[in-house]
Amino acid sequence: MMKQWMAGSALFIASACAAVAQTPWQKIQQPIAGPVQPIGSYANGCIIGAQALPLEAQHYQVMRQDQHRYFGHPLLIQFIQRFSQDIAQQTSGTVLIGDMGMPAGGRFSSGHASHQIGLDVDIWLQLPRQRWTPQQLLHPQPLDLVTADDKSVVSRLWSRDIDTMVRQAAEDPQVARIFVNPAIKQQLCLDAGSDRQWLQKVRPWFAHRAHMHVRLHCPANDTQCVEQAPPPAGDGCGAELQSWFEPPKPGVHPVKPKPPVLPANCQALLDKHLL
Repeated sequence: MMKQWMAGSALFIASACAAVAQTPWQKIQQPIAGPVQPIGSYANGCIIGAQALPLEAQHYQVMRQDQHRYFGHPLLIQFIQRFSQDIAQQTSGTVLIGDMGMPAGGRFSSGHASHQIGLDVDIWLQLPRQRWTPQQLLHPQPLDLVTADDKSVVSRLWSRDIDTMVRQAAEDPQVARIFVNPAIKQQLCLDAGSDRQWLQKVRPWFAHRAHMHVRLHCPANDTQCVEQAPPPAGDGCGAELQSWFEPPKPGVHPVKPKPPVLPANCQALLDKHLL
Protein backbone atom coordinates (compact mmCIF):
# COMPACT_ATOMS: atom_id res chain seq x y z
CA MET A 1 0.00 0.00 0.00
CA MET A 2 1.27 3.44 -0.94
CA LYS A 3 0.51 4.75 2.54
CA GLN A 4 2.90 2.28 4.20
CA TRP A 5 5.63 3.03 1.66
CA MET A 6 5.27 6.74 2.29
CA ALA A 7 5.27 6.18 6.05
CA GLY A 8 8.58 4.38 5.78
CA SER A 9 9.95 7.09 3.55
CA ALA A 10 8.91 9.79 5.99
CA LEU A 11 10.52 7.96 8.89
CA PHE A 12 13.69 7.39 6.90
CA ILE A 13 13.94 11.04 5.96
CA ALA A 14 13.32 12.17 9.54
CA SER A 15 15.91 9.77 10.97
CA ALA A 16 18.44 10.67 8.29
CA CYS A 17 17.99 14.37 9.01
CA ALA A 18 18.19 13.83 12.76
CA ALA A 19 21.52 12.04 12.35
CA VAL A 20 23.08 15.15 10.79
CA ALA A 21 24.22 17.76 13.25
CA GLN A 22 23.78 20.63 10.82
CA THR A 23 22.97 20.97 7.15
CA PRO A 24 24.89 23.45 4.97
CA TRP A 25 21.78 25.62 4.75
CA GLN A 26 21.86 26.29 8.49
CA LYS A 27 25.21 27.98 8.11
CA ILE A 28 23.59 30.75 6.03
CA GLN A 29 22.39 33.22 8.63
CA GLN A 30 20.90 35.94 6.43
CA PRO A 31 18.58 35.86 3.41
CA ILE A 32 20.24 35.87 0.00
CA ALA A 33 19.93 39.33 -1.53
CA GLY A 34 18.10 39.63 -4.82
CA PRO A 35 14.64 39.51 -6.38
CA VAL A 36 12.44 36.97 -4.63
CA GLN A 37 12.85 33.56 -6.25
CA PRO A 38 11.79 30.19 -4.84
CA ILE A 39 13.83 27.51 -6.62
CA GLY A 40 12.92 23.84 -6.87
CA SER A 41 10.21 21.93 -5.03
CA TYR A 42 8.80 22.19 -1.53
CA ALA A 43 10.95 19.22 -0.44
CA ASN A 44 14.08 19.97 -2.49
CA GLY A 45 14.99 23.57 -3.09
CA CYS A 46 15.99 26.98 -1.76
CA ILE A 47 14.92 30.63 -1.94
CA ILE A 48 16.52 33.93 -2.85
CA GLY A 49 15.16 37.14 -1.31
CA ALA A 50 13.35 35.54 1.66
CA GLN A 51 12.00 37.83 4.36
CA ALA A 52 11.83 37.42 8.12
CA LEU A 53 8.39 37.26 9.68
CA PRO A 54 8.16 40.20 12.12
CA LEU A 55 8.58 38.71 15.59
CA GLU A 56 6.45 41.31 17.32
CA ALA A 57 2.82 41.30 16.22
CA GLN A 58 -0.60 41.77 17.76
CA HIS A 59 -2.33 38.66 16.47
CA TYR A 60 0.37 35.96 16.41
CA GLN A 61 3.45 34.81 18.29
CA VAL A 62 6.50 33.05 16.87
CA MET A 63 7.75 30.01 18.77
CA ARG A 64 11.31 28.69 19.07
CA GLN A 65 12.84 31.84 17.65
CA ASP A 66 16.30 30.53 18.56
CA GLN A 67 16.01 27.97 15.74
CA HIS A 68 15.98 30.74 13.12
CA ARG A 69 13.15 29.19 11.10
CA TYR A 70 10.90 32.22 10.67
CA PHE A 71 11.83 33.16 7.09
CA GLY A 72 9.78 32.81 3.94
CA HIS A 73 8.49 34.21 0.70
CA PRO A 74 6.77 37.62 1.08
CA LEU A 75 3.51 35.89 0.07
CA LEU A 76 3.87 33.60 3.09
CA ILE A 77 4.52 36.57 5.38
CA GLN A 78 1.39 38.26 4.06
CA PHE A 79 -0.67 35.10 4.46
CA ILE A 80 0.34 34.70 8.11
CA GLN A 81 -0.46 38.33 8.84
CA ARG A 82 -3.94 38.31 7.31
CA PHE A 83 -4.76 34.82 8.60
CA SER A 84 -3.84 35.69 12.18
CA GLN A 85 -5.81 38.93 12.03
CA ASP A 86 -8.90 37.13 10.70
CA ILE A 87 -8.63 34.40 13.34
CA ALA A 88 -8.19 36.94 16.13
CA GLN A 89 -11.36 38.70 15.00
CA GLN A 90 -13.32 35.43 14.91
CA THR A 91 -12.00 33.79 18.09
CA SER A 92 -10.12 36.41 20.18
CA GLY A 93 -7.21 33.95 20.28
CA THR A 94 -3.54 34.38 19.40
CA VAL A 95 -2.14 32.30 16.52
CA LEU A 96 1.02 30.32 17.33
CA ILE A 97 3.52 30.13 14.48
CA GLY A 98 5.92 27.19 14.32
CA ASP A 99 8.44 26.37 11.61
CA MET A 100 8.53 28.33 8.37
CA GLY A 101 11.89 28.17 6.59
CA MET A 102 15.51 29.16 7.02
CA PRO A 103 17.05 32.36 5.58
CA ALA A 104 17.99 30.71 2.28
CA GLY A 105 15.54 27.85 2.53
CA GLY A 106 16.96 24.37 2.10
CA ARG A 107 16.76 21.31 4.32
CA PHE A 108 16.54 21.45 8.11
CA SER A 109 18.72 19.18 10.23
CA SER A 110 15.63 17.48 11.64
CA GLY A 111 11.87 17.37 11.61
CA HIS A 112 10.93 18.19 8.02
CA ALA A 113 11.60 17.10 4.48
CA SER A 114 9.73 20.11 3.09
CA HIS A 115 9.72 23.81 4.17
CA GLN A 116 12.58 24.39 1.69
CA ILE A 117 11.37 27.16 -0.65
CA GLY A 118 9.72 29.59 1.74
CA LEU A 119 6.10 28.62 1.05
CA ASP A 120 5.30 26.34 4.03
CA VAL A 121 4.36 27.18 7.61
CA ASP A 122 3.33 25.14 10.64
CA ILE A 123 0.47 26.69 12.62
CA TRP A 124 -0.45 25.14 15.94
CA LEU A 125 -4.05 24.11 16.48
CA GLN A 126 -4.49 25.93 19.75
CA LEU A 127 -5.42 29.53 20.36
CA PRO A 128 -4.33 30.91 23.74
CA ARG A 129 -6.40 33.83 24.97
CA GLN A 130 -3.41 35.18 26.88
CA ARG A 131 -0.11 35.80 25.14
CA TRP A 132 2.63 33.35 25.96
CA THR A 133 5.72 34.36 27.89
CA PRO A 134 9.18 34.28 26.26
CA GLN A 135 9.89 31.06 28.16
CA GLN A 136 6.72 29.42 26.88
CA LEU A 137 7.60 30.43 23.32
CA LEU A 138 11.12 29.06 23.68
CA HIS A 139 9.90 25.71 25.02
CA PRO A 140 6.32 25.38 23.77
CA GLN A 141 4.08 22.53 24.91
CA PRO A 142 1.89 21.23 22.07
CA LEU A 143 -1.57 19.78 22.64
CA ASP A 144 -1.74 16.27 21.21
CA LEU A 145 -5.23 16.28 19.72
CA VAL A 146 -5.21 12.61 18.68
CA THR A 147 -6.03 9.61 20.85
CA ALA A 148 -3.37 7.02 21.65
CA ASP A 149 -4.87 4.52 19.19
CA ASP A 150 -4.68 7.12 16.37
CA LYS A 151 -8.36 6.57 15.53
CA SER A 152 -9.97 9.85 16.61
CA VAL A 153 -9.42 13.22 18.23
CA VAL A 154 -9.45 13.79 21.98
CA SER A 155 -12.94 15.19 22.49
CA ARG A 156 -12.08 17.31 25.54
CA LEU A 157 -9.35 19.11 23.55
CA TRP A 158 -11.32 19.61 20.36
CA SER A 159 -13.12 22.88 19.76
CA ARG A 160 -14.87 24.74 16.98
CA ASP A 161 -11.92 27.11 16.93
CA ILE A 162 -9.91 24.35 15.27
CA ASP A 163 -12.52 23.97 12.54
CA THR A 164 -12.45 27.73 12.10
CA MET A 165 -8.66 27.85 11.77
CA VAL A 166 -8.37 25.07 9.22
CA ARG A 167 -11.29 26.27 7.14
CA GLN A 168 -10.04 29.87 7.16
CA ALA A 169 -6.68 28.72 5.81
CA ALA A 170 -8.20 26.33 3.25
CA GLU A 171 -10.45 29.01 1.80
CA ASP A 172 -7.51 31.32 1.13
CA PRO A 173 -6.91 31.21 -2.66
CA GLN A 174 -3.13 31.21 -2.21
CA VAL A 175 -3.21 28.02 -0.13
CA ALA A 176 -2.51 24.86 -2.11
CA ARG A 177 -2.67 22.22 0.64
CA ILE A 178 -3.06 21.78 4.37
CA PHE A 179 -1.64 18.68 6.06
CA VAL A 180 -3.20 17.35 9.28
CA ASN A 181 -3.29 14.02 11.08
CA PRO A 182 -5.84 11.59 9.56
CA ALA A 183 -7.87 11.66 12.80
CA ILE A 184 -8.06 15.45 12.61
CA LYS A 185 -9.14 15.30 8.97
CA GLN A 186 -11.81 12.79 9.99
CA GLN A 187 -13.18 15.14 12.65
CA LEU A 188 -13.18 18.06 10.22
CA CYS A 189 -15.22 15.91 7.83
CA LEU A 190 -17.72 15.14 10.60
CA ASP A 191 -18.05 18.81 11.55
CA ALA A 192 -18.20 20.31 8.07
CA GLY A 193 -21.90 20.10 7.25
CA SER A 194 -23.05 20.60 3.66
CA ASP A 195 -20.44 23.18 2.55
CA ARG A 196 -17.47 20.87 2.00
CA GLN A 197 -15.47 22.17 -0.96
CA TRP A 198 -12.69 23.54 1.26
CA LEU A 199 -12.00 20.04 2.61
CA GLN A 200 -10.37 19.07 -0.70
CA LYS A 201 -7.25 21.01 0.27
CA VAL A 202 -7.02 19.35 3.70
CA ARG A 203 -4.87 16.23 3.28
CA PRO A 204 -4.16 13.48 5.84
CA TRP A 205 -0.52 12.95 6.72
CA PHE A 206 1.63 11.25 9.33
CA ALA A 207 2.20 12.97 12.70
CA HIS A 208 0.71 16.51 12.55
CA ARG A 209 -1.15 15.74 15.79
CA ALA A 210 -0.98 19.27 17.18
CA HIS A 211 -0.55 21.54 14.18
CA MET A 212 -1.53 22.09 10.58
CA HIS A 213 1.07 22.44 7.86
CA VAL A 214 -0.07 25.13 5.41
CA ARG A 215 1.47 25.17 1.93
CA LEU A 216 1.05 28.00 -0.56
CA HIS A 217 0.94 27.73 -4.33
CA CYS A 218 4.03 28.68 -6.30
CA PRO A 219 3.78 32.35 -7.32
CA ALA A 220 2.21 32.92 -10.72
CA ASN A 221 4.65 32.86 -13.66
CA ASP A 222 7.51 31.74 -11.41
CA THR A 223 9.25 29.23 -13.66
CA GLN A 224 11.82 27.93 -11.16
CA CYS A 225 9.25 27.00 -8.51
CA VAL A 226 7.94 23.45 -8.92
CA GLU A 227 4.21 23.32 -8.12
CA GLN A 228 2.76 20.20 -6.55
CA ALA A 229 0.04 18.38 -8.50
CA PRO A 230 -3.46 19.44 -7.36
CA PRO A 231 -5.22 17.24 -4.79
CA PRO A 232 -7.77 14.68 -5.99
CA ALA A 233 -11.33 15.83 -6.63
CA GLY A 234 -13.89 15.60 -3.85
CA ASP A 235 -13.74 16.28 -0.13
CA GLY A 236 -11.39 13.37 0.63
CA CYS A 237 -13.62 12.11 3.43
CA GLY A 238 -14.44 8.66 2.01
CA ALA A 239 -12.45 5.51 1.30
CA GLU A 240 -9.24 7.48 0.74
CA LEU A 241 -9.33 8.80 4.29
CA GLN A 242 -10.39 5.49 5.82
CA SER A 243 -7.39 3.75 4.24
CA TRP A 244 -5.17 5.67 6.65
CA PHE A 245 -6.73 3.79 9.57
CA GLU A 246 -6.12 0.32 8.13
CA PRO A 247 -3.27 -1.82 9.53
CA PRO A 248 -0.23 -2.35 7.30
CA LYS A 249 -0.51 -5.28 4.94
CA PRO A 250 1.80 -8.21 5.76
CA GLY A 251 4.96 -8.35 3.72
CA VAL A 252 4.97 -4.69 2.78
CA HIS A 253 8.40 -3.20 3.39
CA PRO A 254 9.29 0.46 2.84
CA VAL A 255 11.97 1.29 0.30
CA LYS A 256 14.51 3.89 1.33
CA PRO A 257 14.38 6.74 -1.20
CA LYS A 258 17.55 8.02 -2.79
CA PRO A 259 18.54 11.52 -1.66
CA PRO A 260 17.26 14.00 -4.25
CA VAL A 261 19.69 15.93 -6.41
CA LEU A 262 19.68 19.58 -5.39
CA PRO A 263 18.56 21.98 -8.17
CA ALA A 264 21.60 23.39 -9.94
CA ASN A 265 20.83 27.00 -8.96
CA CYS A 266 20.56 25.99 -5.30
CA GLN A 267 23.86 24.13 -5.44
CA ALA A 268 25.47 27.18 -7.04
CA LEU A 269 24.03 29.34 -4.26
CA LEU A 270 25.54 27.04 -1.62
CA ASP A 271 28.90 26.96 -3.35
CA LYS A 272 28.99 30.76 -3.49
CA HIS A 273 27.91 31.51 0.06
CA LEU A 274 29.82 28.82 1.89
CA LEU A 275 33.23 29.55 0.38
